[in-house]
Amino acid sequence: MKRLCLAPIMLLAACSGSGASSAAPTPSGQPVEGLPAGLPFNASLEGHFDNPFAIAFLPDGRLLVTEKPGHLKLRATDGSVADVAGVPAVDYGNQGGLLDVALAPDFASSHAIYLSYSEPGAGGSSLALARATLDTSGAQPKLVGLKVIWHQMPKGEGGQFGAVIAFSPDHKHLFLASGERQRKTPAQDPDQALGKILRFNLDGSVPSDNPMAAQGGARAITWSTGHRNPYGLVFAADGRLWENEMGPKGGDELNLIEPGKNYGWPNVSWGDNYDGSPIPKPKAGDGYQLPVLYWVPSISPSGAIIYTGSMFPQWDGDYIVGGMSAEVLVRIALDGATARKADQWNMDMRIRDIAQAPDGAIWMIQDGDDAQLMRLTPKT
Repeated sequence: MKRLCLAPIMLLAACSGSGASSAAPTPSGQPVEGLPAGLPFNASLEGHFDNPFAIAFLPDGRLLVTEKPGHLKLRATDGSVADVAGVPAVDYGNQGGLLDVALAPDFASSHAIYLSYSEPGAGGSSLALARATLDTSGAQPKLVGLKVIWHQMPKGEGGQFGAVIAFSPDHKHLFLASGERQRKTPAQDPDQALGKILRFNLDGSVPSDNPMAAQGGARAITWSTGHRNPYGLVFAADGRLWENEMGPKGGDELNLIEPGKNYGWPNVSWGDNYDGSPIPKPKAGDGYQLPVLYWVPSISPSGAIIYTGSMFPQWDGDYIVGGMSAEVLVRIALDGATARKADQWNMDMRIRDIAQAPDGAIWMIQDGDDAQLMRLTPKT
């Protein structure tokens, strides 16, 4: 049973540091039940988690899993799972909680990781970004020296945090997707760090070559503008930065992110408002960047990777993204600055996040309660 800490008004999670806890391993290799026939891969069940958001592999094959209620889990290669102590308090609910986890580019020597989460406080919650050292030398893994390096202010209400983290190919900069918190107009407000892709130095400071670095405040850390709810943010081998985001009622997007560009939300969209009222459609010359691909109806794209492993050589360099509302796994073929929809596999479950293991296998995790962690390998 998960332990929850209750506090007045809001639900907080800050209990993961109170004693070692380890779950028995899930027998590895057993097939995932209930998947549709005809998939081009085998899927084995590797564990269950409580409302996960992100998965990230350590170089030795261990796996970090964030659970939105406020737990960071470390899955060993034998399938056993331990709680990581020292996780910051989160505001769990309305799409918020403990969100992304990413290894620092120098993790092999520093053992540093980054976490994004919805931070509680007066007036509501806000997206926060923290850095800590992962210490696995003792009986219970723990975070040491956790430091919050950025807070989105002011706090307020709403979901759609975005919160995914990516590192530049030169390992000098951190990119953070910040959703517009279901407030729409802040995505076009240059003085609010909502509905933006943000760019930092690894310590959270402002890079001097950001498009509006000299202007200070939210403008200084803004890389691109006009995003709704970005859940995928990945660099390709050629250095291009790709992003997928959820549209409103239709209009999910795959975007090629360029500095200083405006991607249009909420002024334009290929979708409509949930109440059925129309939104102007994007068009060349309207001042906004057109998406490279879009989906109508929505698939609700979630976590993504660009595949670089050897197990699926036919997918080398392809963009693999989960779909939550459509319950699909999608492969997109990239070719420089262009992309085409290649495959869409029905999974009969909401796919929350995807990661590539050190051996080239693709792992994915389901969304929701008692979510399944799965390993995908080629059919022989």
